[in-house]
Amino acid sequence: MAQQNHQQLWYNKPAEKWTDALPIGNGRLGAMIYAGVLNDHIQFNEETLWTGKPRNYNREGAYQYLPEIRKLLFEGKQKEAEALAQAQFMGVESETGNRNAWLKAIKAGNGILGNPALTTYDDHLWKSLQVPSYEGWETVGLANVDGAVWFRTTFEAPAHWSGKDLVLDLNKIFNQDFTYVNGVLVGNTEGAEARKYTVPAKLVKPGKNTIAIQVLNYYDRGGIGGYKDTSKHIGIYPAGTNVEKGISLVKAWKYKVQDQNPPAIAQYQASYQPFGDFNLNFHYGNAPVSNYKRSLDLNTAIATTSYRVNGTNYTREYFASQPNQAIVVHLTADKKGSISFNAALSSLHQKSSIKVLGNNTISLSVQVKDGILKGESRLTAIIKSGSIQVINQKISINRADEVTLYLTAGTNFINANDVSGNPASANTKALNSLKGKTYSLIKKTHIKEYQGYYNTFKVDFGSSANENLPTNQRLEKFSTSNDPAFAALYMQYGRYLLISSSRPGTQPANLQGIWNDLLTPPWGSKYTTNINLEMNYWPAEILNLSALNDPLFQKIKGLAKAGTLTAKEYYHANGWVLHHNTDLWNGTAPINASNHGIWVTGGAWLSLHLWEHYQFNQDRDFLRKEAYPLMKQAALFFEDFLIKDPKTGWLISTPSNSPENGGLVAGPTMDHQIIRSLFKNCVEAAQVLNVDQDFRKSLEEKIRQIAPNQIGKYGQLQEWLEDKDDTSSKHRHVSHLWGVYPSNDITWTGNEKMMNAARQSLMYRGDEATGWSLAWKINFWARFKDGNHAMKLVKMLMKPAVNGAGSYVNLFDAHPPFQIDGNFGGAAGIAEMIVQSHQGYLDVLPALPKEIPYGKISGLRARGGFEMDLSWDRGLLTSLVIKSNVGGKCKVKYLNKEIEMDTKAGESYKLNGELK
Repeated sequence: MAQQNHQQLWYNKPAEKWTDALPIGNGRLGAMIYAGVLNDHIQFNEETLWTGKPRNYNREGAYQYLPEIRKLLFEGKQKEAEALAQAQFMGVESETGNRNAWLKAIKAGNGILGNPALTTYDDHLWKSLQVPSYEGWETVGLANVDGAVWFRTTFEAPAHWSGKDLVLDLNKIFNQDFTYVNGVLVGNTEGAEARKYTVPAKLVKPGKNTIAIQVLNYYDRGGIGGYKDTSKHIGIYPAGTNVEKGISLVKAWKYKVQDQNPPAIAQYQASYQPFGDFNLNFHYGNAPVSNYKRSLDLNTAIATTSYRVNGTNYTREYFASQPNQAIVVHLTADKKGSISFNAALSSLHQKSSIKVLGNNTISLSVQVKDGILKGESRLTAIIKSGSIQVINQKISINRADEVTLYLTAGTNFINANDVSGNPASANTKALNSLKGKTYSLIKKTHIKEYQGYYNTFKVDFGSSANENLPTNQRLEKFSTSNDPAFAALYMQYGRYLLISSSRPGTQPANLQGIWNDLLTPPWGSKYTTNINLEMNYWPAEILNLSALNDPLFQKIKGLAKAGTLTAKEYYHANGWVLHHNTDLWNGTAPINASNHGIWVTGGAWLSLHLWEHYQFNQDRDFLRKEAYPLMKQAALFFEDFLIKDPKTGWLISTPSNSPENGGLVAGPTMDHQIIRSLFKNCVEAAQVLNVDQDFRKSLEEKIRQIAPNQIGKYGQLQEWLEDKDDTSSKHRHVSHLWGVYPSNDITWTGNEKMMNAARQSLMYRGDEATGWSLAWKINFWARFKDGNHAMKLVKMLMKPAVNGAGSYVNLFDAHPPFQIDGNFGGAAGIAEMIVQSHQGYLDVLPALPKEIPYGKISGLRARGGFEMDLSWDRGLLTSLVIKSNVGGKCKVKYLNKEIEMDTKAGESYKLNGELK
């Protein structure tokens, strides 16, 4: 059993919610498998279905305000600088709809019969909805609704309330309400303000009273939210008392949708969208189910559901085929004629429709609201024996021996500037590639393609008794038990997720990889570039998935092109710039708020990934043709942008911020580390290529002038130019430690004193953090060579996400909510405990924790073009094999031992624990 479950996530009950479901993906198509017995829900995505459209994100002439913003910051007038920047320096939002016209129509009663505010109104045909719902009505039954919705309920006022004013406490309503009691308006509020309305005594009568609320929701979650703390009830009570002395209104209310087409809301950037849902409904009646298991095999990228009903054993297999560009579901049973079910497609998108394309195929067409993109998916069924027909737009299969389902999807997106594609094309191409092929061949081809990536790396941290437990139970026990094999599984799961969400030729993995079930996902499920997008690709090189960088590198090319225009409009500078977020359309301008949206080093940080790819692969052709031109243009921007600080004389970055902490400032430490690293990497790249001597000299001169890392009065690495760190701050971003990881701006060999100061800063920040922040801290502690502390954070990352950070049932990282970056950062961090190569040598087992005393790894990659197989036992190295892919000198350190050797390309060098 332990061997069987070694590379599996598995469970003995179906998924109850989205973060229980198991993910599959081929880089372009993603699906979440719920694996219910009677109803198997498969939610799916296509990576190019987003809101928005190609447009200009840049505010023309913003650079005219740059000198004044800088002046205000130099004078210490942060609030004034932020106000000016908010007014004149942020990006351009998308077009808004005509809210006044819509409101006028809604108030006039368009879309509703009669006046629902009146006590005499007949609502007996209305549906019911649980109220309140702090996470929005989307979570309790109105999943695809924005617009105007009426709610009605009643309460029985006791006789002793007569003559008393009442308080109607609703707390949060999203976004606007018109609230009536017995037909009279008692309150109207828009925004986040709590609703506590006074109901005059004269409006209330003993006995039955009616509350009617018209809720207007323009975007994101809607409805009567109430309190986040659900122990606090909404309700109505006499003034001067509280809800405990009154009547709770937590119950099912009657509701009626008046209008679902509110005016478009202005957005700085676009959001990733779900595509649709695919449901299989089976006909087992109330028969008992036994032997249930659902699993995800990381070795084959195949999810499986198996169970026994009515004496028959059933099996379903699911995978996302890259060669055939389809999500494939295969159903079998051990008795002939046992498979009967209906298969249906649906979507959250209001503009969606189903068509019948034959007796075994249906299609789903969707149009994104307030956007240019549309999509089409097709579901095709192939059966062995039995019968098949389409009834009521559902594929109905009866008494089949075996069934294979193919789900395909496409959109009209071609690139960030071209949406002239035909959504049907991807479906036609995929289905043509499947014609005439057996399921076994399609499965075999899928496994071969997938394993071309997955099998490049293997990890074994030993076995444990907990391997026999379902994954959810194993997760619950991990923090208090000895289960290093679970950390090994987590590494491979990180690799699986990257393979599944980022194949060559696709879009890069976004904040949620390619998996999203919400029309308004957290942070737009886009690309946050002040840590999160970069973290997604931390495992790519070290964990031997280098080819999966391709989507990121193609994205960087698009961002550099767009960012060239932003550099001109905002900074009157050459080169290219990227601020803290981007989307499918390559927005590069500042967004959201000036206190965190103006951060100029996104392009410079992404440039590090280009340089690291060269460092790990030593591919000069890549450096010459792809990496260096982009790096150089990023550096040219900062040559123009850096300005001399009037107090210190150093070159500094301003305006900017230390990501999401401390507001708009002059001279955040992180910026200077990133810019200094970019300049140094450009110098080294130019030397390797023997080009741009004058440019190199210019950068070398500026490197000496950039504000250095500084140690503050508390022994900490300063986060800002001034010594003003708050040692009690537990902020999730630890941006000033960027020089420790992922960069080599601060190292033990380079500056031990500064390394200790950085360590002190991390100690002040503490361990508790969001999911992705925990992952970053694992890498920090590995670089600080404190493996036990790093392992402590691994256990915090891999704990059940009940009310905070950790991991969901399916091991997705919890910010919370779900963000995939923590999965990738955590996997990279465990690798960083095993081997480091950022200081010019291979540092073997630099931060091995006591809880991983045994291990075997093959395929771990290091800078210099080296690949390593190593094993250790009782915490000590027993074997090390170094393969040199390109030749050259190789320096190795382990404990107090050190060797240097000349290597030849393609040769392997075997060493023991003594490095002999």
